[in-house]
Amino acid sequence: MEVQVVLSPDMASNAHSAAIFETTNNDDASNDTPPTSLPAVLAAFVPSLIVAIFYIALFMILRKPFRRIYSPRTYIDLIPEKHRTPSSSTSRLDWISALLKLDDRFILEHSSLDGYLFLRFLRTIIFICFVGSCITWPILFPVNATGGGNLSQLEKIGFGNVADTSRLWAHVAVAWLVYIFVMYVVARERLWLIGLRQAWQLSKSNASRLSSRTVLYLDPPKEAPLHGDLTLNYGQEARKQWVVRSTDKLDHVVSSRDSKATKLESAQVSFLQKTTKKRSKLSKKQGHDVELSEETIDELRPTQKRFFITGEGRDKISHLREKLEQAAREVEEKREGFSTDESHGRFAVFVEYQSQSAAQRAYRAAPKSHLPASTNLAIDTKLIGVLPKEIIWSNLALPQAIRVSRKTIGNLTIAALIFFWSVISAFVGTVSNVNYLSNNVEWLHWLQDLPAPILGVLTGFVPPLITSLLSSYVPIFMRYVAKKSGEPTTVTAELQVQNWYFMFQIIQVFFVTALSSSATALIPAIISQPHQVPLLLAENLPKSSKFYLTYFILQGLGSSASNILNQSDLLKYYLLDWFWNTTPRQKYDQFTSLKSMSWGKLYPKFTNFVIIALAYACISPLVMGFASAGLSIFYLSYRHNLFFVVQPKLETKGRCYTRSLSQILTGVYVGELALIGLMGLRKATGPSILMAILFVGTAIYNHFSNRFLNPLEDHLPTKLIGEGEGEEDALLAAEEGEEVLEEAHDRSRIHHLGRDVRVPHRILDPIARFFEPQIYTSHRVMKRYLKDTDVDPPNYTKDDHENAYSHPNLTSKTPKIWLPSDKAKLSKKEIEANSQAGITTTDEGAWLDDKGRVKIERDDLRSLPLWKDTTLY
Repeated sequence: MEVQVVLSPDMASNAHSAAIFETTNNDDASNDTPPTSLPAVLAAFVPSLIVAIFYIALFMILRKPFRRIYSPRTYIDLIPEKHRTPSSSTSRLDWISALLKLDDRFILEHSSLDGYLFLRFLRTIIFICFVGSCITWPILFPVNATGGGNLSQLEKIGFGNVADTSRLWAHVAVAWLVYIFVMYVVARERLWLIGLRQAWQLSKSNASRLSSRTVLYLDPPKEAPLHGDLTLNYGQEARKQWVVRSTDKLDHVVSSRDSKATKLESAQVSFLQKTTKKRSKLSKKQGHDVELSEETIDELRPTQKRFFITGEGRDKISHLREKLEQAAREVEEKREGFSTDESHGRFAVFVEYQSQSAAQRAYRAAPKSHLPASTNLAIDTKLIGVLPKEIIWSNLALPQAIRVSRKTIGNLTIAALIFFWSVISAFVGTVSNVNYLSNNVEWLHWLQDLPAPILGVLTGFVPPLITSLLSSYVPIFMRYVAKKSGEPTTVTAELQVQNWYFMFQIIQVFFVTALSSSATALIPAIISQPHQVPLLLAENLPKSSKFYLTYFILQGLGSSASNILNQSDLLKYYLLDWFWNTTPRQKYDQFTSLKSMSWGKLYPKFTNFVIIALAYACISPLVMGFASAGLSIFYLSYRHNLFFVVQPKLETKGRCYTRSLSQILTGVYVGELALIGLMGLRKATGPSILMAILFVGTAIYNHFSNRFLNPLEDHLPTKLIGEGEGEEDALLAAEEGEEVLEEAHDRSRIHHLGRDVRVPHRILDPIARFFEPQIYTSHRVMKRYLKDTDVDPPNYTKDDHENAYSHPNLTSKTPKIWLPSDKAKLSKKEIEANSQAGITTTDEGAWLDDKGRVKIERDDLRSLPLWKDTTLY
């Protein structure tokens, strides 16, 4: 009996890659492969559809009882009421009506700029694939089907069925149309994003933030004074500085203090739980409330040996209390001995300027790197707009030479990972294969005697499952390496992860799979013979197109449904809640930790999707249509999560989107090179020349677009800096009416032509916005687009401002001990004992039920001891 297994998100591609690794460059096998048929595609599609429907049905059943997992953005105190997603408390289908009624701009106005831009990114690549299908299908399907080849089934409408070289002119014409369209969309989106980011940076709420007028100098002038006149080195408009030095010794004692506070809190909570359970047990047995005797209470107090496992026992709580008191004193002593005035060692400096314009001028004042490093190792020595919560403090005081060295080691580590991943993946897949284990490991021979259905599941499911689990840790490992390689902030680390994971996706998920080779064989071949790349692509891309027909739908259905059901987070949350998190602090931290988004992982995955679709646009046009469908399903699932579940914690301010737009052109290059190779194999000189011209034109376009747009994507242009905050008043005044939009309409040639023939505005507007980005993506128009996102500027207290960019370990207090109250009022005695030792303790907002389980006040988080109002730096 054969068992068919539906693979989860990345398992299909991993299983395929592992299989290819075992049969590298087996051309005979490729030639004997049966043609792709519609029934075969449906056979792969239907099981995934059934699983997806089951997941969605299960989600609809679980959504109301488990709203902390499936709809926290509709009620939780972490989200201010005005920013919560509208929801009905009675209807099970309220989420559908909310998704239909609300526009994506709701995310921009009430959640996150990056969240909104991610949805726009998905819409953009869906638009590219859909329009690409509309161009390629009507032209290339009939051309390929009547191309004179002898292929059958779905392969009949692919490039491989074209035997008549005169028909290749159609493919050239379509390639020019599709790829020029893609280049236009990419350029237009980059212009739109530049306008949006400029408008966002100049908005009243952002321009007034401390981070907008603060510059981080990672390599400040050695002669820069720690006191005195800041203007000598940082400009006439420098206002305040925060000097950052290494705090290694202080970090250790602060960490030790916090660890001891956690241990004391856990010990006291455990003691209160034991007494509550004992009291409830005795009360139930005697039929009335019973008060525990002092002797019983003393017996329940936790004890520990003086010398680990030997020595006289002592009261654990009293001992930990003494240790915490001692650790707190040690922290204060270390702080008194620490000074940022020390003359030795490297340091970084945060400098606050009088205004955002002044900070922008300082940011652009000098080259970013003083080191003779190559472009790919260039190190930013100045950053602007850094939020305190984004800082990786341990990396700030590094000398630039060490920072470059660490970055080099990080790049080499990731290069080795990508290069040898095929070997690692194939090895793990082989070792986890049941047949391999039963034949080679003597004590596992019994596996061959398992029933056929179980054996079928193990042989078909376990290897790709383990490979998939291993793959899921790749971006996590990359993020760890990025932080260890000297990146100063979590944002720059995430951008580095995006670059690395993009290379991993392109090489391992696309090229290794599509070219039927391993990276260890493929990369050296490309380096030694780069002129053979077009032929390599031409010979192998058409063979693997059948895999990608189902890849996109399977990915869309399986991953999207799993993304909405979110079964792993559901199980993890309640397992931790029931068995692991036992203190009020742990309960609070778990309840208030909303799911976030890993931009460095998500963007490369979907960028690779559209790259694959573009590479096959003229070779197997059907792939682009399937990609459009699969991406649309993904869009719906992420839209749901951003509306109801997710609160992005990391804000790159659109930089991930900008980078992905540039990376999309990789698909254009690959598609053009493949067509050049295919034309060359068929001796079609004219089509080959035209494709070569298009390839060169793409490279020229790419060079000049980056040359002109990259500076605008990095910082505000001189013109806007010169206008400074004076422009803010003009922009705000323009928002009062339709002046800005009407001005744009007056400059629009499309609107002029449309008015002459009386075309309605609702038809003209989207056309004009798409074809006239130079008018409709200006920061003035985009400022109007952002008018509903403006909030009142933040007000900083003296402490907020003074300590904004001070190392947290220089100012953090001993953690407040949070105990649950109990009916025996023993928590009050523990609070009093802690207070006598100078340890702040409370039992507000938490209590123990009769079974000794910790409960916290979840309906009013703002009243709880750990609540902190967010400061908008």
